[in-house]
Amino acid sequence: MDDNGIFSGLKVLDCASFIAAPAAATVLSDFGADVIKIEPPGAGDPYRNLPNLPGYPISDRNYAWMLEARNKRSLALDLAKPEGKEVLRKLVAEADVFITNFPPPVRARLGVSYADLAPLNERLIYASFTGYGERGAEANKPGFDSNAWWARSGMMDLVRADEDSTPARSVAGMGDHPCAMSLFGAIVTALYKRERTGKGSEVKSNLMANGLWSTSVLAQAKLVGAEFQPRRPRERALNAVANHYRCRDGRWLILSLLNEEKQWPILTKCLGREDLTDDPRFATKADRHARSIELIGIFDETFATRDLADWRKALDGTGIVFGVVGILDDITTDQQLIENEVLVPFENDTTLTINSPIWIEGSTKTRPRKPPGIGEHSDEVLRSAGYDDAAIKALRASGAVG
Repeated sequence: MDDNGIFSGLKVLDCASFIAAPAAATVLSDFGADVIKIEPPGAGDPYRNLPNLPGYPISDRNYAWMLEARNKRSLALDLAKPEGKEVLRKLVAEADVFITNFPPPVRARLGVSYADLAPLNERLIYASFTGYGERGAEANKPGFDSNAWWARSGMMDLVRADEDSTPARSVAGMGDHPCAMSLFGAIVTALYKRERTGKGSEVKSNLMANGLWSTSVLAQAKLVGAEFQPRRPRERALNAVANHYRCRDGRWLILSLLNEEKQWPILTKCLGREDLTDDPRFATKADRHARSIELIGIFDETFATRDLADWRKALDGTGIVFGVVGILDDITTDQQLIENEVLVPFENDTTLTINSPIWIEGSTKTRPRKPPGIGEHSDEVLRSAGYDDAAIKALRASGAVG
């Protein structure tokens, strides 16, 4: 058993902001990597301010920062100052991974491009994340997951209830966190390559590419010239046993029957509608699909007679594939999440946080530690890099370190 984590001893510089790229560093930290968060003195990473924006949940705790910055140490460093650049270069020389999502022109101005840093450390993994890739007319265009991942990929259009509905809005971080896993995978692949060759490399990912990957089944259909059907409203769906239904208490569940011929009699029994089993209108799969609108109406009436909890009891253990349309109120008492360590408590705290979705047998994950204040570990990081008290004092006097 590796009690310190599989990445114990790995030095990571998180020189990024907001979610996708820093979250990749968070996953590395979950497995024991020493992650130094580099952020501007004073205000810090602007992501710290996310919960203060209009429309976000109101709390006296910075829930966004708790999630993305757990386990990290903060170095407040002004990379616009020559002294700050020099500190970074010294850290890079001893680092294993450098992560950034700064736009290419900003990297060039601050001296943190791959061309700037790679000569300092031949074993460095330089992880680059952008909105729209690093070539073409949009290479320098800023992007968030709401536009570059969700909207650009077609998902915003495709998940509408029907063609007359407005495009669906995204929620905070819904694209960033899957993108973080792509960047994490790229970093780990490069670390494996380094084990074989001894050399570091540059790895890249972007919001746009991840968005299209997420919608790639339908995107591939478009690429081969497939004929698309109009998106139908739920009440007129083509398959009643692959549809969602509202229960008496207002909660929803979704049926996902694929082995329909076998499961049809089981479903009718669970619903207390055995009369439908041999109903000639729905006797075969083809009949049920031909009369899907009629069957959806029957199911709507049936599911509306009982609460979600009752339907879960009726359907669980029968082999019927279904899912609960979850709401956030569910998660704090969801034993399946807790027993599988999807939710884990912070160190020395009962507050829960969301675990990264990877487990490796024989390697423990770090107990989540509270996120750092701005520059909380500046002195500690600088001393470990060889700066004495006088040098640290001079850096602070210059404004390069906060």
